[in-house]
Amino acid sequence: MLRIIFALLFVILFLILGIPILGAEWLIGKRNPKAADLSQLRIVQWAFRVILAICGTKVTVIGEENVPKDEPVLYIGNHRSYFDIVITYARCPRLTGYVAKDSLEKVPLLSLWMKRLHCLFLNREDVKEALKTILTGIDNIKNGISMCIFPEGTRNTTDELMLPFKEGSFKMAEKTGCAIVPMALTNTADILENHFPRVKATHVILEYGKPIYINELDKETKKKLGVYCRSIIAEMLKKNEAASE
Repeated sequence: MLRIIFALLFVILFLILGIPILGAEWLIGKRNPKAADLSQLRIVQWAFRVILAICGTKVTVIGEENVPKDEPVLYIGNHRSYFDIVITYARCPRLTGYVAKDSLEKVPLLSLWMKRLHCLFLNREDVKEALKTILTGIDNIKNGISMCIFPEGTRNTTDELMLPFKEGSFKMAEKTGCAIVPMALTNTADILENHFPRVKATHVILEYGKPIYINELDKETKKKLGVYCRSIIAEMLKKNEAASE
């Protein structure tokens, strides 16, 4: 229980003590938006690395060389834990916004940090609002900001390897032509979700697959992009689950 207590205390202190930092970053952003974006990215990445250290999470990264460093991309991955965001965001080489559920927009201070980092809030119940969110994500990528979305649409709490991927999750890549970077996250639910509220020291594996460019795919694959990407992540998961046993 000590790990989760210390992690929660750190998050609370970060959000409270970060208020003047947000103010300073707002002033910097008025004169140099890019500098503010990069500064806020590195601050949050540092905080996430601290959280992982407190929780005793060891991360083995495979295929990081597959992530393009000089262009915005669309990250996609399987989703079993809240820690999926912490683990993956801590390693983003460039400014990246995440597509999150709209309930997080109501969380004070946290939502402000997320907005500063170009995260978007998706209302799954309202098709028009969801479309607006995706369109904003498209604009972000066109402006050089990578985006990340979990195509299952929610955390997978079943015994299945993954839930079906929602085809709409790939619109940001289809409309911009950016690379899709598949991510396979292994053992992340064992940090917290499998034995909530206890946090357990866990070895997790994060593997990045080779970037996928939609314009290089054949016509039939383009029609079933979600199935294709899901199969790539499934292969990585099966390989890494076997290796971690």
